[in-house]
Amino acid sequence: MLNEKQVVFLGGDARQLEVIKSFIQLGAHVTLIGFDNLQTPFSGASQKDLTVEVLAKADILILPIVGTDEKGLINSVFTSKTLLLLDEHISSLPNHCIVFAGIARSYLKELCLRHDVALMELMERDDVAIYNSIPTVEGALMMAIQNTDFTIHGSVCAVLGLGRVGLSLARTLDAIGANVTVGVRSSADYARVFEMGLTPFYTEALKEHLQHANLIFNTIPTKILDASVLAQVPQDVVIIDLASKPGGVDYTYTEKRGMKAILAPSLPGIVAPKTAGKILARIITQLMTEELAKEGNM
Repeated sequence: MLNEKQVVFLGGDARQLEVIKSFIQLGAHVTLIGFDNLQTPFSGASQKDLTVEVLAKADILILPIVGTDEKGLINSVFTSKTLLLLDEHISSLPNHCIVFAGIARSYLKELCLRHDVALMELMERDDVAIYNSIPTVEGALMMAIQNTDFTIHGSVCAVLGLGRVGLSLARTLDAIGANVTVGVRSSADYARVFEMGLTPFYTEALKEHLQHANLIFNTIPTKILDASVLAQVPQDVVIIDLASKPGGVDYTYTEKRGMKAILAPSLPGIVAPKTAGKILARIITQLMTEELAKEGNM
């Protein structure tokens, strides 16, 4: 399917290993940059340094889930070398090359836009986010169990937000016997929570609806749990913040008050990297198959 395609992996974590394995099996020519400390090197893949010469041959460039930071730094748990993606690297990519990343900050977006390079943000896709909600929910439950001395069954659990993760989490908590309330912003989400047989409330009324919570799961990526709200919740509440960094909790306040609040983004890559990697491999392969089909019809 991907025979003769040059695929370059630049950095990443354990999730990338499953994606690499899939591309090798599909017959691609795989080059790895930033994987020199792998305990078991891949058969069928070559190890290279980050150079314009290597990238000039790439049909596909796959970056880590977090892409780059705002200075071009790329994270890789499999190397001690510093990996910086610079303007010269993106400019060396062939015109047809597609860059994949989980999320793209403005630095990466601007580089690709400047050089007219196609950029696909996988985490912006509904299918990826929905698939990833499965290991995210399992990880959230694991953290809740590890950080409490009571059962989730029978406890009062507040879920903030009814996005892809919030919906799966609320449904799962209800299934294991928790008393679930869900904070939402829209009337449509309010109706959905009601239809699920759970207790909805609008986030404008957080202070009133969190006073008896045992566990709070936040999925909203703004500081929704500020000091004024946290002052109204029980001191022994456990807060698990699933929102992307910096999260939705005033951590300075929780620390001063002695409250247990845990920022836990990117749970799929922590609790189930193999599953998360297979999800990414499936979606990237699907997208590339669609692109190749388009090329064949031209």
